[in-house]
Amino acid sequence: MERRTMEFRGANDEPLLNNTITETREEMITGDRVIEGRVNYRGEKINNHNEFGGWKSAFRVIVIDMVDAFTFYGIGSNLISFLTMELNQSTATAALNVNAWVGFVQLFPLLVGFVADSYLGRFRTIVVSALIYILGLGLLTLSAALLPGIKSVDCVSNLDVDGSTSCISASSFQVFFFFGSLYLVAVGSAGYMTCAAAFGADQFDELNSNESKSKGSFFNWWQIATSAGATTSHLTLNYIQDNLGWGLGFGISCISMIAALIVLMSGFKSYRHYVKSEDEEAPMLGLTDVLVAVAKKWRSRFPSSTVIQEEAIEIIPLHRTSARKEAKVEDTKAILRLVPVWFICLTYAIVIAQHMTFFTKQGSTMDRSIGSNFQIPSATFQITISLSIILFMAVYDRLFVPFARSITGKPNGITMLQRIGGGIFFSAISMVAAAIVEKRRLQIVLDFGLIDKPEITVPMSVWWLLPQYVLIGLAILLTIAGLQEFFYDQMPDGLRSVGISLFSSMFGIGSVLSGFLISFIQKVTSAGGQYGWFSDNLNRAHLDYFYWLLAGLSAGELIVFLYFSKSYVYKSSISV
Repeated sequence: MERRTMEFRGANDEPLLNNTITETREEMITGDRVIEGRVNYRGEKINNHNEFGGWKSAFRVIVIDMVDAFTFYGIGSNLISFLTMELNQSTATAALNVNAWVGFVQLFPLLVGFVADSYLGRFRTIVVSALIYILGLGLLTLSAALLPGIKSVDCVSNLDVDGSTSCISASSFQVFFFFGSLYLVAVGSAGYMTCAAAFGADQFDELNSNESKSKGSFFNWWQIATSAGATTSHLTLNYIQDNLGWGLGFGISCISMIAALIVLMSGFKSYRHYVKSEDEEAPMLGLTDVLVAVAKKWRSRFPSSTVIQEEAIEIIPLHRTSARKEAKVEDTKAILRLVPVWFICLTYAIVIAQHMTFFTKQGSTMDRSIGSNFQIPSATFQITISLSIILFMAVYDRLFVPFARSITGKPNGITMLQRIGGGIFFSAISMVAAAIVEKRRLQIVLDFGLIDKPEITVPMSVWWLLPQYVLIGLAILLTIAGLQEFFYDQMPDGLRSVGISLFSSMFGIGSVLSGFLISFIQKVTSAGGQYGWFSDNLNRAHLDYFYWLLAGLSAGELIVFLYFSKSYVYKSSISV
């Protein structure tokens, strides 16, 4: 039989290994062959590309992603309104709680990724997480019915001198029940988020030329599905929550997740499942072994060192015949190469967290009327982010990529890191736009004498917020989609759920840091009886200062990112 070779290529169509792969390892790109590392639902090796996996299976995973986005954004985008209007929390406290919840959703995948890749498996993790998700949504629906329903508008007459409010609060049990249910939803969403993208990408064979291209498209469609779910949520759930009741909104989310689980299970017999080879141990345990060995070696040879360099991995004694030890080291190197990107992009994660908190509060003070009888819920305006993602995705795929390809010769036009850098740039510009608009809003407040009248709508159209929302959408399209693909593509096959977890945890840490930053700034700026940047009375707050601060941090982040990206080496040893 003719011996043919090919380069192993990832979703970015760039070679991921220096060596070539031959037919003797059953890794040819044509014909019905055994798909390495994949089995069907019976645990049998797969040698038929049409019977298992492919788009028919990936589509079901995309559906549940769309429902997850519908539910997550239905809760998260309007959560600050719920906390301030239903639980009567201050703006700063509510923003801190929103950031903490979002942070938990995106940090918990670190634990779930370890369990999924080492023990439970991706599909089982998705199913268990969906069940927890449904339970949490059911309890959240019940918790909404237990709240007293005292709106913050009823507290206007009690507005304190410092801009805070004194209102009747929910009981300790009601608050505990609500947050307990909310964090149960977070556990389910986090568990699903950890494995769904990796499981969907598992449905495509990287060594089949057609399926390799499809896997690259999968992440784009994943982002479109997320945007579609978020758009539907902003159009329906936010209106229902504000006008028909929070319990009904949460109940619809619960029913939707049940339907999504049914769709997922309907394809049970068609999925491809990733499996470790017989001599391969739990991947995260292997990584731990290497890091422990590195620490011991460095303590004995370099006692004054505090930073572990990638080259230090080489000091671990390896027997030349020990392929498993070599694999552990290579897996560890792969993860360590991603750490700088993770740290650099934390500022981006802080910026992205703002559209679910202060953007919404900004809009709630502005003129949101359409006609004489309808008002747009402030959280619904986040639909512009999703719509801009969908619009720019078409422009990106159909116009930008072919144009860039004609210049660079790269199949996807630009590299993953270049795409990420573009998103960081637009996130910085979005903060500049937000600061300018907020400065204008405060000027109008001053001109009309509304500083101490927060209950009166500021005569400024909410459509002034459109540029900052659209720019955030463009930043998400480029950076989040790029980071998700990057952390999947550059990880070893057995650690790809962990890779998605690292991607997710970046935004979790970013949300937590955003909360701490807000609390710190409010404490400092409200000292001595001042109102502070985040006063409950936004007419006396200074969100514009905060946006300028984030714009400056983002500019610094972009400079550091560009410096790092020049020296980053892909698995294929191609510099970006």
